[in-house]
Amino acid sequence: MNLLKRAAGIFWMALAPTSLWFLISTALQEVAKKPVMDTKIQWSVFCLVFIPISVGLFLFGWYAWKGEYDELPKSSGELDVD
Repeated sequence: MNLLKRAAGIFWMALAPTSLWFLISTALQEVAKKPVMDTKIQWSVFCLVFIPISVGLFLFGWYAWKGEYDELPKSSGELDVD
């Protein structure tokens, strides 16, 4: 199962920049089709909102690939409290 988690981490890390690239290329195509202010604002908001989501997706994949999710706690009593 840990091998599957690490492989999925690589998948998430690859998916984050790929999906961001597709979103930006789609935004540029849509703005080129209809270059009015409404379209520019709409696609710029989409891109700005998705950038932190993409970064979070990449970080999730990074931690999965590094093995941070190999040992998950079975109950809240096993959590380290500082």
